[in-house]
Amino acid sequence: MGTKVLYSNPLSGPADVADWVAEGPLSMGNLGGALELSGLLDHEEFGDHAHWTFWCPEQFPDGIRISWEFFPVEEPGLAMVFFSANGHGGRDLFSAGLAPRTGYYPQYHSGDIDALHVSYFRHKYQSERAFRTCNLRKSAGFELVAQGADPLPPAEDAVDFYRMEVVKDGRRVAFSINGLPLLDWTDPSEKVLGGGHVGFRQMAPLRAAYRNLVVEKL
Repeated sequence: MGTKVLYSNPLSGPADVADWVAEGPLSMGNLGGALELSGLLDHEEFGDHAHWTFWCPEQFPDGIRISWEFFPVEEPGLAMVFFSANGHGGRDLFSAGLAPRTGYYPQYHSGDIDALHVSYFRHKYQSERAFRTCNLRKSAGFELVAQGADPLPPAEDAVDFYRMEVVKDGRRVAFSINGLPLLDWTDPSEKVLGGGHVGFRQMAPLRAAYRNLVVEKL
């Protein structure tokens, strides 16, 4: 079955994301032709308010494949991807009628937006590093709906970018890294999320690089 490219961005540096929407204390740079993202605030001083979310401005339909390349530069920290993100009641994610968002995590998992998200580099806390998993959650509600093993190494052992892929097609969500299937979930509920926005999120003090984001219609 063929696909159609809906969005493509090399993520070669800050200029490529000039129209993206940053929520929280985000710092951008260039790392060898890739977009390096990190936080601006001291995580020890600001705690959970030192994290951020970064949204692609495009609205995507359902039935898509999202792929990008990820490289952990310096940890600890956590990385995740949001998709199928919208405001409650069918409102756009950036509607003025929604509560302001500043990167504080409860605003995203238990606020006035609906979304799916996969956390795939869960190296923030010692317990996460001791038994590494990728977690798929459905919000609002912070429901853990699927879990798989995380093959990503510590930043000190990473030697190249890793190819990340999310498939969101109706009730089905699948996630893989470098072609290795990690989770494949079918939503059994009556409220199945459809199209919406895509965004990246990191927990400080993680520094990570991204490149070659592509969204395809299945």
